[in-house]
Amino acid sequence: MTENVPFLDLSAQQAEIIDEVLPKWREQFRSAAFMGGPEIAGFEQEYAAYLGVNCVVGVSNGTDALELAYRAVGVGPGDEVIMPANTFIATAEAASRIGAVPVFVDVEDEYLLIDPDAVAAAVTERTRAIVPVHLFGQTAPVELLAPIAERYGIPIIEDAAQSQGAASAAGRAGSLGRVAATSFYPGKNLGAAGDGGAVMTDDPELARTVRDMAAHGSATKYVHHRVGFNARLDAVQATVLRAKLRRLDAWNSSRQEAAAWYGQILSGIEGVRLPSVRPGNSDVWHLYVIRVEERDRVLAELTADGIGAGIHYPTPVHLTEAYAHLGYQRGQFPVAEAAADRILSLPMFPHLLEEQQERVAAALSTAMSRALVPVA
Repeated sequence: MTENVPFLDLSAQQAEIIDEVLPKWREQFRSAAFMGGPEIAGFEQEYAAYLGVNCVVGVSNGTDALELAYRAVGVGPGDEVIMPANTFIATAEAASRIGAVPVFVDVEDEYLLIDPDAVAAAVTERTRAIVPVHLFGQTAPVELLAPIAERYGIPIIEDAAQSQGAASAAGRAGSLGRVAATSFYPGKNLGAAGDGGAVMTDDPELARTVRDMAAHGSATKYVHHRVGFNARLDAVQATVLRAKLRRLDAWNSSRQEAAAWYGQILSGIEGVRLPSVRPGNSDVWHLYVIRVEERDRVLAELTADGIGAGIHYPTPVHLTEAYAHLGYQRGQFPVAEAAADRILSLPMFPHLLEEQQERVAAALSTAMSRALVPVA
């Protein structure tokens, strides 16, 4: 029987860290030191050093991290936040929770990252933030957005949830804007054993604002300077993140090797459009996303053949029911819409084996060949 290939397999990661993590977890359970303390502070300091930023504030999840980042720079009800249509809904959702208005723009066809020209055209007097999304594992063109942001005095807030360890010529993802937000959902390049997230910035005052808001608006117990909410990272997750952070570069290197191998073994399959890396970027391949015609049929055939695959994301956010009230119509963002009909995410994780990738390539080749057979 041919072995199935999972879309994501985290078991090998857990096996690498379990002996390091379990003793610390036992101590945390013994002492009941779950909130605050040295594990959280240690992770924040280590991740800040890794990114090359002054401050990291650990929080409860990536969506809360985005909302906290938006609020910290002053985004409020009725304000506009520019973001790509090709992203996970959390980028928009976090703005909506404040009462702000997501303003969607199209993406570049080559990289499926936010289009700087579209951003420039979307700025209005109500714009309060520009949110590039470092999608699929590589950084968005922040260097091209920076002059736009500077011209209008608008902060850049990075959505870095898919890019831990990614970099451009200007620096690591998470260090390129006024503030950045990330997720440590288990499947991320740097993932917790549950939910987690962080806000990153060089501005200590902004970091203090985020930290206060994430703890009910309080820097001192029962002293509340502002209305906040409960969005703190816990020590159990920080312990996992510290252990995984020490292995992140090695795991990302394995992803890069896997992506290079995919590039070789998939390049001869007719009808498959391989992903591209922006010049100057170091892609950490959170996802390996190809584009094919008849995507849903191809996905179904891969699934039937035991190949784990997915779609990230099947519907651009502006066309979801949740944002129908904004009045966007199909055809407004043709690149994102065309991509949504064709994108297909193949198995990608640090411990993916070459023989597993070859199984993926063989199954994909078979599925694509059926598409090329003329209809009788």
